[in-house]
Amino acid sequence: MTNTLNKTALFDLHVEQGAKMVPFAGYSMPVQYPLGVLKEHLQTREKAGLFDVSHMGQVKLTGEAAAAALEKLVPVDIIGLKPGQQRYAFFTNEKGGILDDLMVCAIEGGLLVVVNAACKQQDIALIKGAMPESVEVEVLDRALLALQGPSAAKVLSALCADAADMVFMQGRYLDLLGESCFVTRSGYSGEDGYEISVSSAHADTLAKTLLAHEEVELIGLGARDSLRLEAGLCLYGHDLTTETTPVEGSLLWGISKNRRPGGEREGGFPGADVIFKQIADGVSKKRVGLLPQGRAPIREGVELYSAEDKKIGVVTSGGFGGTFGKAVAMGYVDIAHAALETEVFALLRGKKVPVTVSKMPFVPQRYYRG
Repeated sequence: MTNTLNKTALFDLHVEQGAKMVPFAGYSMPVQYPLGVLKEHLQTREKAGLFDVSHMGQVKLTGEAAAAALEKLVPVDIIGLKPGQQRYAFFTNEKGGILDDLMVCAIEGGLLVVVNAACKQQDIALIKGAMPESVEVEVLDRALLALQGPSAAKVLSALCADAADMVFMQGRYLDLLGESCFVTRSGYSGEDGYEISVSSAHADTLAKTLLAHEEVELIGLGARDSLRLEAGLCLYGHDLTTETTPVEGSLLWGISKNRRPGGEREGGFPGADVIFKQIADGVSKKRVGLLPQGRAPIREGVELYSAEDKKIGVVTSGGFGGTFGKAVAMGYVDIAHAALETEVFALLRGKKVPVTVSKMPFVPQRYYRG
């Protein structure tokens, strides 16, 4: 491992716990622990898993003009967010392609934004360039922990009873072990849970306190990926790229109604004309769920073919669904083959393997909506 990799505040804890560390988005990150990826996956689905996601970018925007300025970069209603409300969003380019996806939460006097690690520098530059002088842009040097799973609410409520009152996509400041932490009830596993922004100095203490609960285990990047895939959640740089639009990516639900054609603030974001044309006329390709017949996983990059042996798409994410009990995948196919239950074929080691276009998520999402 090179010395150029960044380390999160929990690096020493990962090493102590026997994590296999790998380079990821410029950081040394745990891909798995001695428990193993499958057991970590099942632990999160059945009890609770603790993830170190401190490699993500956290940005605080302070000023009344922040929401209107950020809204010019995304096809999402940011102005309408009330303090404590969080929303999923994506930056678009002039061709309608996706530059990154992100989470935005309104707070008193501004916004808190979380962006992906691999796109962190470009996203921060984009945000800074869009903000007027009246808005302060602060890149936060804080740790970020994700506590996910059906036991998450019970565990966090033992530290702060107010955690139990929160619902999915809500954020607030909570006192955890004497420190003010910003907590959202959200995450990337398809399960109920929380993401906790905590000072780097306090992160190790908080993590160890959470791990002291018998329901909680540390979970690495391997299970994080299999969990989000089962839940039908996209990974930027794989399922979403600058070459895919929100409509092609089956993310039309993420474009706020008041930003769509006929909405009170329609358009006004990069690539709006391209995206609006796709909404009206349809698209030539679409992101779909894929179920291989048999247990062999089909991985990213595997080509997809029609029964007539014509190339019709590509797999963008694939692996074994630990809870589903079978191989699962997602990818893009041409629109003629995007209907549910359509049979297509994956070229796997020179052989054509039958694959069925399937609905997502592969396992039910269990977010707490109150």
